[in-house]
Parts: sequence; C-alpha cells; structure tokens
Amino acid sequence: MGKIHCISPKPLSYEVIEAILNEGYQLAISDESVEKIQICKKYLDDKVANHDGPVYGINTGFGSLCNISISKDELSKLQENLVMSHACGLGQEVPRDVVKLMILLKIHALSYGNSGVQLKTVKRLIDFFNNGVYPIVFEQGSLGASGDLAPLAHLFLPLLGRGEVHYKGELRQASDVLAENNWEPIKLEAKEGLALLNGTQFMSSHAVYTLLKAFRLSKYADIIAATSLDAFDGRIEPYFPQLHTVRPHKGQIATARNVKAILEGSELITRAKKHVQDPYSFRCVPQVHGAIKDAINYVAGVVLTEINSVTDNPMVFPEDDMIVSGGNFHGEPLALAMDFLAIAMSEIGSISERRTYRLISGERGLPEFLVADPGLNSGFMIPQYSAASIVSLNKQMATPSSVDSIPSSNEQEDHVSMGGNAAVKALKIADNVERVLAIELFNASQAIEFRRPAKTSPYLEEFLAQYRECVSFVDVDKIMYKEIEKSVRFLQEGQFAEFKSMEE
Repeated sequence: MGKIHCISPKPLSYEVIEAILNEGYQLAISDESVEKIQICKKYLDDKVANHDGPVYGINTGFGSLCNISISKDELSKLQENLVMSHACGLGQEVPRDVVKLMILLKIHALSYGNSGVQLKTVKRLIDFFNNGVYPIVFEQGSLGASGDLAPLAHLFLPLLGRGEVHYKGELRQASDVLAENNWEPIKLEAKEGLALLNGTQFMSSHAVYTLLKAFRLSKYADIIAATSLDAFDGRIEPYFPQLHTVRPHKGQIATARNVKAILEGSELITRAKKHVQDPYSFRCVPQVHGAIKDAINYVAGVVLTEINSVTDNPMVFPEDDMIVSGGNFHGEPLALAMDFLAIAMSEIGSISERRTYRLISGERGLPEFLVADPGLNSGFMIPQYSAASIVSLNKQMATPSSVDSIPSSNEQEDHVSMGGNAAVKALKIADNVERVLAIELFNASQAIEFRRPAKTSPYLEEFLAQYRECVSFVDVDKIMYKEIEKSVRFLQEGQFAEFKSMEE
C-alpha cells in the first residue's frame, strides 16, 4: 500500500505538502475530523429544522440578495444553483498541481468541523484526489473577497456531475467519470455550496505552489551567483561574516555564509585581484538575496496561517451554539503577502540579469559575448536580451494587485482584495525568474570555461559537471533556445538546490 496522509485538524507544513505532491501520497480522514464534521452537520440540520428566522446563505440568498428568504424545500436547490451560477472563470487553465493543492487545502479546511458539510462530500473530494480526478479551473474570475468564488465553483461542479475534469490523461465530462467509478453525484444540503465556494483555496494554493518554487529558486540564486562571481573574477571580501554581523538581517547573514561556503576551495576566488571593487550585482548579493529570503520567509508565515484556517462563511460553532456570518473569506492577508512575494521574486531576476550582462561585456579577460571568435559568432549576446525582456515583464507584473478594489454584488461586497490576481501573477513571476536564472547559469558556466585550467570550488565543479551532462559548452553559434530550455529543466529536475543550507 502507498503512503497515506491522514487529514485532521493538525496543521499542515510545507514539508508535508511537498511530500504529498511529489511522493504519490493518498489521503484518508482521521476519526477526529469525522467526528467534528458529523457533530457540526447535525447541529446545522437541527438549527435549520427548528429555527424560523433568516440565517445568511442557509435560508437566504447570497451577496446583496441576503434579504430574500428561501423555503426549506428549496435549500438544496439553492446550493446547487450557487455552484452552477458562480462557475464564471475564464482564461488559461490553472496548473494541475495547483488544482491538486486546491482540493487538498479545501479538504483540510473542512476537517476542522466549522463548515456544516456532509461527511460524504468530504470523502468524495478525497476520492477525487486519490484517483487523480482534477476539475478544470480557470485563472481569471476571483476578486479574492467572498472567497475565490468563480474558481472554487469550477473546482466543485464535478461533485454534482457537472463540468469537465482531467482524468487518466484525458479531458472528460465529470458525469462520465462519476459513472465510471460508480459515484453518485452529491446532492448538496443546506449551506454546503456556500461552504465549498466561500474560501481562499485558489489564492492559498497558488501561494503554496509559488512558495515551494521560491524556496528552491532562492537556493539556486545563491549557487548561480557564486558561479558568476567566480567566473567574473570577483572578490570574496564582501562575503566575510564580519561585514554582516554589524548589519544582522537574517537573510543577509545566511546568504553571505552560503556563498562563502559554496566557493570554499576555489582557486579562482583566492587568486590576486587587480580590481578593488566589484559591481553591485556581485558585491551586494548578500544584501539583495538576503532581503529576498526574509521576504519569502515572511510570506511563508502568512500563508501557513492561512492554509491552517477556516475561511468559509457563515461559520458554525456547535460548542457555542452559534452560526456567525463574518468575513474570514476576505483575501487581504494573502493579497498583500503575494504582492510582496511577487516584488521579491522579481528582484531575484533583476539582479541575475545584471550579472549575466557583466559576464558578456568583455570585462576582466572574458571574451565579448563569451565566444572565442566574436563577430563571426554572436555567442551569448541574445540570451541576455531574453533575460532583459523577461525582467522587464516581471517589473510590470509586480505592480501590486492589492491596492485595487472594484465593488461587486450591488455594493454589498464593496471592498475586495484582488488576491486571486496577486496570486496568479506571483506564480507567473516565479516561473519567469526560473528562466532568468537558467540564462545566468548558461552564461556563467560558459564563462568559467575561459578561466581554465584554474578551477572553481569542489562544490561548484560537481554542480557544473552535472550541468554539462545536460548543456554543453558553446564553441560556435548554435540554436540557443534549446540550450536555455535544457537549463530550465536542469533547475526544475536537479537536486543541487537541496543542499543543506548553510544557515540551517
């Protein structure tokens, strides 16, 4: 039997989530969560049966329609209509792993027993996860305020036998997949559609996915910067610990320690230098990469709180005999955090592109554009153009989403976070940064070869040897985009980013 993760109110961690995504875990539900879900559902059913007054979203309309009462015999239809009418997403499909995370995080949120859902609904979501049934969800449509209404509606349409899913490598009608697995469509009960659609799982899943990439790229940025520093014949003094203990930002100290350790034993870094200082893109790596690390860690803390929270509405508290309509679905914490992450990640690409430019500029004994016969060969001229274009795009996309708000639902929802847009943009920026770092590595590895027979550090020699198994030295002009694509795959699939970070 494969690995099992048991869903419970116990907080999720990034390590657990990454393992679930990458190591083929199946999900199960704990006895504790089963009990909590059932107690909450019974309490809600009793309240619906014995309470005649309006309770938002349970026996009323939604949004600005909250003053319209719904009869008891139409409560199920109300919830079904909610899911169907709110499935208004557009644009590109959300990546499969993000959809998988959306299912996981919604199951986890429901496991706290404050949402009033049926146990069989939660179990069906577990069936979807375990059997690789991934609903079609689109990037556009969330205001990040009443939760991620449109994308979550698409996520849960297949529970009703509606919409489309990816299943066994094919795009299928959800109704056909349910029938194939002998699953009856879920008949939603009071509040249940609202519990599914009110939540921040679209934003938070993008956030988690982007952070997992950011953790990795932050480590790679140090490795690649160290390679560029040695290839550029840079100085090690800006990485001495004494410099950073008097300005003790955690990320700055950690970055200086990392780069110094990565370059330990390098012949190049210890040889006498003619120049007194390096450009900022080399000299200030601890300050820039360090600030980015601190930003990533701050965002990771916000997101960790969010994914271990209950974010639907209204909230059900059986132990306090309370059903409370509030605003836990509002995405402001995530919107601000994801804008911050987008800005931080774009800075990794910005300083990386500058190092790439210096490597091809013909300085410090390196040939122009890193080829032996420049003129006849353009060499590495245009990869820098591509990096510059991507960095410029990132700067434009890093404009904050959270500073905007457009009222909706006839002014009932009069301030929204735009956190869905912030989260989608942050992931796109992280993907772009991966490409920019791949271009820097492509250049730095080429530049190192012009320093032979001198060697860089044992760590980097091993790193570059593995890279050379994927990407060869460029003697004369060749089709470069294929080499860049190989470099991107190396960063995606390699294990060097998993070195034990020197700050640990």
